[in-house]
Amino acid sequence: MATGKSRNRRSGAAGAPSTATILIFLALSGLVIWLLTSNPFAPIQLPNGTARDAPGRMDSGGGGSMREPHPVHEDVPEELHGEATKSSVMEAEKEEASSDSDAGGASIEKAEKQEKPPETVNDVVEVQDTEVTTEKKLDQGNGGEVSDTAAEKLQGAESAEEHEKQMGLETQTSEENSVTQKQEIEQKTMEKQEKEPEVVEEKVSENAETEHLISDEDQQKRIETQQKKENEQIREDPNGATSAEQIQHDEALTDSTGENIGSQEKEEAIPQTDPQEITQDSSDGKRRKGNLAETEQASKKESNEEASPFPNGEIPKESTESKKSWNTQAHQSENEKERRMAAPQETETKNLGYSWLLCNETAGADFIPCLDNEKDIAKLHSRMHYEHRERHCPKNPPTCLVPMPPGYKKPVPWPKSRDQIWYSNVPHTLLAEVKGHQNWVKVSGEYLIFPGGGTQFIHGALHYIDFVQQALPDIAWGKHTRVVLDVGCGVASFGGYLFDRDVITLSFAPKDEHEAQVQFALERGIPAISAVMGTQRLPFPSRVFEVVHCARCRVPWHADGGRLLLELNRVLRPGGYFVWSATPVYQNLEEDVKIWKEMSSLTVAMCWELVTIKKDKLNSIGAAIYQKPNSNDCYNKRKRKQPPMCKEDDDPDAAWYVPLQACMHKVPIQENQRGSQWPEEWPERLHTPPFWLNKSQNGIYGKPAPDDFASDYKHWKNVVSKSYMNGLGINWKNVRNVMDMRAVYGGFAAAMKDLKIWVMNVVNVDSPDTLPIIYERGLFGIYHDWCESFSTYPRTYDLLHADHLFSKLQKRCNLVAVIAEVDRIVRPGGKLIARDESSAINELEELLKSLHWEVFLSFTKNQEGILSAQKSEWRPDTYAPSSSLK
Repeated sequence: MATGKSRNRRSGAAGAPSTATILIFLALSGLVIWLLTSNPFAPIQLPNGTARDAPGRMDSGGGGSMREPHPVHEDVPEELHGEATKSSVMEAEKEEASSDSDAGGASIEKAEKQEKPPETVNDVVEVQDTEVTTEKKLDQGNGGEVSDTAAEKLQGAESAEEHEKQMGLETQTSEENSVTQKQEIEQKTMEKQEKEPEVVEEKVSENAETEHLISDEDQQKRIETQQKKENEQIREDPNGATSAEQIQHDEALTDSTGENIGSQEKEEAIPQTDPQEITQDSSDGKRRKGNLAETEQASKKESNEEASPFPNGEIPKESTESKKSWNTQAHQSENEKERRMAAPQETETKNLGYSWLLCNETAGADFIPCLDNEKDIAKLHSRMHYEHRERHCPKNPPTCLVPMPPGYKKPVPWPKSRDQIWYSNVPHTLLAEVKGHQNWVKVSGEYLIFPGGGTQFIHGALHYIDFVQQALPDIAWGKHTRVVLDVGCGVASFGGYLFDRDVITLSFAPKDEHEAQVQFALERGIPAISAVMGTQRLPFPSRVFEVVHCARCRVPWHADGGRLLLELNRVLRPGGYFVWSATPVYQNLEEDVKIWKEMSSLTVAMCWELVTIKKDKLNSIGAAIYQKPNSNDCYNKRKRKQPPMCKEDDDPDAAWYVPLQACMHKVPIQENQRGSQWPEEWPERLHTPPFWLNKSQNGIYGKPAPDDFASDYKHWKNVVSKSYMNGLGINWKNVRNVMDMRAVYGGFAAAMKDLKIWVMNVVNVDSPDTLPIIYERGLFGIYHDWCESFSTYPRTYDLLHADHLFSKLQKRCNLVAVIAEVDRIVRPGGKLIARDESSAINELEELLKSLHWEVFLSFTKNQEGILSAQKSEWRPDTYAPSSSLK
């Protein structure tokens, strides 16, 4: 009992200090809890509930040795204390935000100090290590004190050893998790650098812009304001006059395409540049401004390129050295040399304020100077071979203007024009009276109606076209056969309906008693020229037409040793076809039988094979189809050498004023010779360089010929699509008959393929002879000298295109006469597009204005220019006192 009481007394005596100890413990515990919940260096609580600490945490014993690593333990969130879980999640969010902020700050610091991206990651990890070291010291300083107090003063409290073990587990977990955390931070940083390469530039630009530059938004507003001002300046100048600011702007636009692309590529590459190359000093500000200037220039180029007169930069320049390796018609034709020596040499002419007069000619509104030269025609000694239908150009071309027919109207648009035209535009009725029963043409009120028939196809041209292909399927209209020559075409209904089979036909007929038949064809929108098979070669290269067609064309093929049929042999491709549907084929009249026998003997001697003879029951006609040989075997096996083979020095391509020869040229057989192979099928042949273009020969613009061809095609596609289609104020729906007055490879015509137009490609006689290339790609054209009149009626073309033509003509022609010829050919409301040297453009503009043409655009830059103008209906009131043909 005593003993027990003694214990009670001691217990009671010790009660006061025990109470103080408990209060102190509670206060310290609260402090520890507060420190744990508010400590910014507490272990990060990851989403999966794993508590992580910094690596290398010291032992609570203070020995300074590193604990051996233990397996990582992952705590389930539900098993943790509620406050600890919340605190860990909050700390994780703070740590993640701090990590992002540190990463962003490191990016800026990295740009300023020119540090590399990996060093930024290390900086973040070092900060974490510093935070963990601080945490270790706090844990060591506070943790031991709490453990000792609890062991002495509280019953059931954890011992220091147990607390130490627990701290060891946390340290181990922290070591492993900290390593993982470091790897994740580094991975995130690398991903940001890969996925967001513009972060560095944006951070730097923000600093730079606050000190040196305007904002991107303000810069864009300035660009838009400048563009609006320029557009307003363009609209304020209806005649296309160019202000100084516009010229300066277009000079920036017309830098080479490659340079602009290079600038854009450089600008796009900036975010990927090493940060060491990006500085914040004044030189960086200048470079940044330069990039903005490049951006502004690229933006202007993109928004205004379609309206730019020169959409892809410089106009291609011809190579003087390259041209020396090309033949010209002037060199090939000895007869042309003689004509040039006899003709007076013209010099450059200045014509400001020129006064125009109407031509006083018998032909009136249908005047063709080289075909209506009555003075020279009257001097002819013979007309037996149609000499009077050939070209007889005056030595001094006329400078007068052809009058308009009374009541002239805007032509009927295609395709309606194929069926009817205005009578007042071509007021001739003789053909309707003579050929009306054959459905050539009929008069119906204000219109001339074309039922689509002809002498050999009264029931329509389409039926006849299908009949020919059924007779010989190998013709394959629009694939194997693309370019056709129609001889003695009448009103050209055959060629007009071949458009439906994707075939282009060049029709010709003389200006004879069949009044205005070619004029009818052109007014209908069908390609045609006035020409005759007389004493001179046709103005075409050799071996270029796939099919030559004659439907009762009234040509005496068998006469004069077959000289006229031998001319067809010259222009027909080896392996090509001659379609002859004339009365000798299917009638038994005495004259027809005689002609048939003579034709049979001649074609056999020429090695032409009679492939088939077919009769068309609907039209009650027949057609014989011949094929030209594609080798020389037959020529070599002939017993009688008549007709003879041409001399070796006779150039089959010489065609400008060259007399006909009653001979045949050998068929090319070497693989690299033109004519030894059939062209590619249409439309592949349009953009495929001809197989016979030799890479060893330079093209017109200085590159190897095939590359020159491809570059020219690309150039004109770009010009047509980005400038001509939208930038010149032309309504292409009203354009049908087009002439390229100086075609090179035919690139302009090729670029127009998808429009419902046709293009007459003219190769000048003093230019490199590229006309065979034009035919090879499935187009057609003609040789011509623009110092003379063209063989067409007045008012027959909707648009003329002249690329660097007039500057060349200034040196040897009377430019006034050339412009008078342009005015004669173009219809009222028709257009002229000229690209040339600025001096030629300026003189051309003055002449056109004196003719009352409306100049829509006149633009010059760096000694080059472009002009677009439209012909009006203006005619002078006064006639010339006498004929202008001298």
